[in-house]
Amino acid sequence: MLQIEQLNQYYADSHTLWDIDLLVPKGRCTCLMGRNGVGKTTLLDAIMGLLPLHSGRITLEGREISGLAAEERAGLGVGYVPQGRQIFPLLTVQENLEIGLGNGRSKIRNIPDLVFSLFPVLKEMKNRRGGDLSGGQQQQLAIGRALVLDPSLLILDEPTEGIQPNIVREIGEIINKLKNELGITILLVEQKLPFARLVADGFTILDRGRSVATGAMDTLDEKLTRKYLTV
Repeated sequence: MLQIEQLNQYYADSHTLWDIDLLVPKGRCTCLMGRNGVGKTTLLDAIMGLLPLHSGRITLEGREISGLAAEERAGLGVGYVPQGRQIFPLLTVQENLEIGLGNGRSKIRNIPDLVFSLFPVLKEMKNRRGGDLSGGQQQQLAIGRALVLDPSLLILDEPTEGIQPNIVREIGEIINKLKNELGITILLVEQKLPFARLVADGFTILDRGRSVATGAMDTLDEKLTRKYLTV
């Protein structure tokens, strides 16, 4: 589904990502892991076209997308839920969801029933402003907004950050449903190891801008956890 080969990225003279290789298999959830500041969000921004590449190659279902703008990648079926959610606080829930209409693969003009079936609270609160929702509800709104694009690949940057436990469980169930029932491929950045083990099939660990370990989720052992993930 998504393949990254020998990706390098710079901020000014600072080399931030070094020769990154990453494979996200179709219909699976891959967790990108690592301590704060190792380059995880930078890599997601590069995948989305929000940051330029110095070198390397990104392909989506065999098509190279390295030179495409972010909106073109969205049109090919890439949905992105950024860290911090970044909803529009003065717009209503419905208006937040409608922003993505016409920009995804299907060019649909109405909010898909899937969004409200996954997140009934969004239907109940569709006339409320986004900024009036709780943190967990805003995260649900951010995921719903990405699903409006009818993505084949959904990228989630720390979706459980600052979220109450009951909503974390719901998000985990929804990720598994999207993957297992709808066949959506998921690239997840997550620091909570129990959550990652619940939803992810595979992992890649970044450290200081480099990929240092990758494998099936059940091979992530205590040695790797202590070396690269514990604070």
